Amino acid sequence: MLRTVRRGITVLGATAVAVVLAFASPAHAATFLTHAQAASQLSAAGITWSSSGGCSNRNVASCTSFDQIRQTTISGVKTLKSASGCAINITAGTETGHAGGTYSHWNGYKVDISKYSCIGSYIQNTFTYVGYISGWGYQWKSGAGNLYTDEGNHWDITYYNCGGC
Repeated sequence: MLRTVRRGITVLGATAVAVVLAFASPAHAATFLTHAQAASQLSAAGITWSSSGGCSNRNVASCTSFDQIRQTTISGVKTLKSASGCAINITAGTETGHAGGTYSHWNGYKVDISKYSCIGSYIQNTFTYVGYISGWGYQWKSGAGNLYTDEGNHWDITYYNCGGC
């Protein structure tokens, strides 16, 4: 009888765990934002953006779009702004026209920002110099693992996480 009760409790416990796991979101699930959601957060943080095409259509290369950008990327830019105290202007987001790959603009991991002396000095004096990446530029890595690449006329930033937000 005791053995039957133990089996029943074990089966009941296993069933409860299976139900919880079936309905739980994976811990690594990304939160993707609309352009309006991201723009609202950026505005509130004092971060600007510009577009050579004066638009935000994700499917037009001359636009600057935040559609399907990751929350961690937006949080990372906000962390950079607050930590550096520098002005930040985003010049590229998730729009088409950038290199592909897993950690790409299109997949919401990257933004490009304008090169200002304040932000350049902050990146170069705060993060670890990685070296020259052929075909890309000079690269620095933050303590959080995010990559900041000087591509000549802008900074290309890859946010693997929010940078300590």
